[in-house]
Amino acid sequence: MTAFSSLTGRLLVAMPGIDDDRFRHAVILICAHDDEHAMGLRLDQPAPGVTLSEVLATLDTPPSEATQGRSVLIGGPVERERGFVLHTDDWASQDATLTFGDGLAMTGTRDALTAMADAEDGPRRSILLLGYAGWDEGQLEDELGENVWLTADADPDLIFDSDYQTKWSRALAGLGVDAARLSAHSGRA
Repeated sequence: MTAFSSLTGRLLVAMPGIDDDRFRHAVILICAHDDEHAMGLRLDQPAPGVTLSEVLATLDTPPSEATQGRSVLIGGPVERERGFVLHTDDWASQDATLTFGDGLAMTGTRDALTAMADAEDGPRRSILLLGYAGWDEGQLEDELGENVWLTADADPDLIFDSDYQTKWSRALAGLGVDAARLSAHSGRA
């Protein structure tokens, strides 16, 4: 039995041979990981037909110039009707914000959405995501052992940028891996 090592604050980068279409070419930020479960947010999949400005308008929060044209992302297949704001830790909602990693935070309350539209007092960088990816006890560790995921350091520029189509290949490149050279078949030496 090996000692537990938390991946909180790290990225998971899907290998080409992943057998779950929901995670093909996924880049996931792990927000919480302990020996009983893991929770992460997918950073590269815009929700079709949903913008941040539209979400804010439905909440009677006037969109700002900073929210114009910004996508809402699909954070994962679990609880897709639930919203999470991934943001820098320079803003927090008392008793509702989870800080993790190096300068990152996640909040699942309406005041985080309002803060996203506030250029002066809101977080410096933020993303709205619907749903999350979750793993039960030992599930993520099993997937890592089966070479389903690579792990990488969390890069705030990669996390918060809006170039979603190249995020997976850029995450791999950050590990020194050329996506074109990866095989869809896994194996063990």
